Amino acid sequence: MSVDLARTFLEIVRCGSFVGAAERLHLTQTAVTARIQSLESQLNCSLFVRNRSGAKLTSNGEAFVDFANRMVQAWEAAQQELPLPEDCAEILHIGAEPSLCNPLMLKWVCELRQTLTKHAVHSHIGDGGNLLQRLEQGGLDAILVYQAQYWPGLQVELLMEERLVQVRNPRQPAPYVYVDWGEEFRQRHNAALPGHARASVSFNLGPLALQYILEVGGSGYFRRRVVQSYLDHGLLELVEQAPEFMYPVYLVYARERVSPALQQAFECLRRVAISDSDWSQRWNPMI
Repeated sequence: MSVDLARTFLEIVRCGSFVGAAERLHLTQTAVTARIQSLESQLNCSLFVRNRSGAKLTSNGEAFVDFANRMVQAWEAAQQELPLPEDCAEILHIGAEPSLCNPLMLKWVCELRQTLTKHAVHSHIGDGGNLLQRLEQGGLDAILVYQAQYWPGLQVELLMEERLVQVRNPRQPAPYVYVDWGEEFRQRHNAALPGHARASVSFNLGPLALQYILEVGGSGYFRRRVVQSYLDHGLLELVEQAPEFMYPVYLVYARERVSPALQQAFECLRRVAISDSDWSQRWNPMI
């Protein structure tokens, strides 16, 4: 099956009509119709019901949307990554959530480049749900996430346990800034601190919230490793008697796709996780 057939199908879905898809693809309506007829013939089912208002997906068409997206994404990934860079035997695809990209992901990539010199490393940053989906579909070899899903075939390894502690800017301790560390944290946070359940300022990205508090003021919850250097230098201080929350980091990978290179990559990651690194999340540290 040609990937162009899948692209044409998806364009009709987006536009809602064969005419709109033809205009977007710079094709004649006849050509678009011929592609869909070929696709339906190969799949042995109807994908669209055409009417005056456009084109509506059949139940088979709705089921094919996910397959078509995966086909197009796989083809685009192949075009981007092939041929392999010279002297590279394999590409390692690793992913992490944004708050884990510095320093954990950064240090991991650096370690991999020194240890697995014959392997290319492609890193991807995204939300946990998207990373898990890409891992299951084979687009990623391993991911670092805060909340792991125990899907069939996936290995979940507890990499480290961090603590979320409440800190404040000693020069300007207000307002309270809510940092969204996920649904599980929200439930525990709201139960322990009902007065802070609705904050006037909130962020869904820890590094951005940290920079806000450092520059503007306020208090909020952050990983202890991240704020330790700021605590040591008096830029932040712990809020006394504030509850602490455990916040584990997981390594997740597909058991059936583990190669010797991936096993070495995991050993590199475990070394990085226990090493003494600057976790302050400043790309150009001021302290």
